[in-house]
Formats: sequence, structure tokens, C-alpha cells
Amino acid sequence: MVRRLAEVAKKVGVSEATVSRVLNGKPGVSEGTRAAVLTALDVMGYERPTQLRGERARLVGLVLPELQNPIFPAFAEIVVGALAQRGFTPVLCTRTAGGVTEADYVEMLLDQAVSGVIFFGGLYAQADSPHGHYARLAERNLPTVLLNAAVDNLDFPRVSCDDAAAAEQAVAHLTALGHDRIGMILGPPDHVPSNRKLAAARRAVHLPEDRVEHALFSLEGGQAAATRLINRGITALVCASDPLALGAVRAVRRLGLHVPGDVSIVGYDDSALMSATDPPLSTVRQPIELMGRAAVELLMAEIAGTPVTHDELLFEPELVLRKSSGPVPTADRATPGTRPAGPTAP
Repeated sequence: MVRRLAEVAKKVGVSEATVSRVLNGKPGVSEGTRAAVLTALDVMGYERPTQLRGERARLVGLVLPELQNPIFPAFAEIVVGALAQRGFTPVLCTRTAGGVTEADYVEMLLDQAVSGVIFFGGLYAQADSPHGHYARLAERNLPTVLLNAAVDNLDFPRVSCDDAAAAEQAVAHLTALGHDRIGMILGPPDHVPSNRKLAAARRAVHLPEDRVEHALFSLEGGQAAATRLINRGITALVCASDPLALGAVRAVRRLGLHVPGDVSIVGYDDSALMSATDPPLSTVRQPIELMGRAAVELLMAEIAGTPVTHDELLFEPELVLRKSSGPVPTADRATPGTRPAGPTAP
């Protein structure tokens, strides 16, 4: 107990006597100091005294699918900053293949008595994935906000980028450049945001099944899908993420072709360093800062007991034009099997 008092006091910057008063429920401590001591106790992994365990900690779970895609750390940075301004400490939870699952993280966060949870790109976006852990959050009335599109039966506040508008912008850009053989590389077949993009693209252009490929959200997935589509004669690609688009660029080069001379490519997200790729990537930017701050505002309102809308809030994306998209190739270059060979990427 003495060691715990000393460590918590040092972390918060108060005396051990102040920590002792908080842990024993004694008066004479400001609400801000009391909250800081309890948060430090949670962050450092110490159990709260029995009389304090019914209270929610000033912790917020931030559940991300991965950190390799730069868009997720960018989102986390915005949310962490907004939470800190309100006196909350984030608990970062990242799913790992074959390791800790999203459902496992939910149980851990419930055990920690967090004040709320924000998800970005979770299993709620995949229709065929298990969703039982979201029911657990609802049963406990834990404030929860979902970022980006979800399956229909989850009744949580949602903040999304307008996937339909994103696809429409990308397709309109490519058709204006003269492309009529456009392909799409999307996430898994049950992925709700990808399906929204596909539906919008099909409303805008002729897009038969053989011009659509589904892949894991990775460079390798993008490369394999793009190779198949290029061999079918497409001249432009709309991709559901920037990593997929970069994989498509690699596929073009491995086939001895050029971006955008032979194949134009448009990504999605405008994650970090997309202006520094070769060529710089044309992409559709998600308004991550606006979305992240809106998610935190919704969560704070729910934590305070203020009713908030559970309708999906849609944010408008922005097409960012760089060097990976250009005019349709001339007829002799566009015909499958007659494209001139170019240097193969290493």
C-alpha cells in the first residue's frame, strides 16, 4: 500500500496524504485532483478500493484495427488530443491477427470501468463478422461512438465519411480524363463502406463484375487485385484505401507499365506521405480532424448524460489531385497486349 501511494502521488504530483484521502473517500480534495488520482490508479494497473469500483474511470477506450495504415495513427492523434483537453486518458487497443480480438478488448475495457469507447474501422463495418461484443456495450449502457459505416442493426452514434460521394468524385475525375474502362479495388465483400462506394460507382458508370476486385486492405492485396484488373484491360483504378492504391502502383510497374501513362490510380484517405510517393498519389481525403473531434463531442455528451442523435453523421470527402491520374492512353497503348513495355520496378 505504501509503495502504491508513493507511485500514484509521484505520477499525479500530489502528496501521499492526498492520495490516501482520495482512496479512503475523505473530504478536503478538489474534484480535479480526485479525478487525476483515480485515473492514475487505473492507468498504472492498480485496483480501486472496493467503495470506488462502481464509478467509471476517466478513461476512454480507442479501438483501432491496425496501426500500419497511416490513417489510423493520424485519427488516434486527433482523438487523443481532444480527449486530453477534456481531462480523459485514452486506452489504445489495436487488434492483432491471431492475438487479442476486438471482443477481448471490449471485456478488458469493461473490467477497467472506462467512461466510454470510440471505434474506428471495427468489425461493425463487416456484415459477416461477430457483433456480440457490441451488444455487451449496449447492455452496460456504456457511451460508444462508431467511426465510419456500420451494419444497420447497431444503435450507436456514428460519424462517417460519405463513401458514396468519395466514389462519385473519383469516378467523375477519371471519366473527365476520358477513361471508360475503370476498375475498382475494394475491401472484403461484406465490408459496408466498400459496398457503398461500389453502389455509387455503378450509378455513375458501367462497372461489370469483372472490373471489381475485393482484397484485404494491404499493399499485397492491392497488387494482386490490380494485376488481375490490368490484365483485363482497365485503364484506371479506384481504390478503397491508400495502401491498396500503392499496391496497384507496384502492380503496374511489375507489368512493365507506367502510372499514369498506362494506368491511372486514385486512392482513398489521403493518409500521411501520399504527396511524397512516386508518383504522388491522387486520392480522396477523409476529413479526419473534423470526424475525430465530432466523435469525441458525441462521446462527451453521452458521458454527461445528454441525449445525442444516433443518426449517422456524414462528412464530405475532398478529391486531392496529384500525379497518379492522367488522360486515358491513346488507342494503341490502351489495347490489352499492345501496351509498350516500360521499366520493371525492383
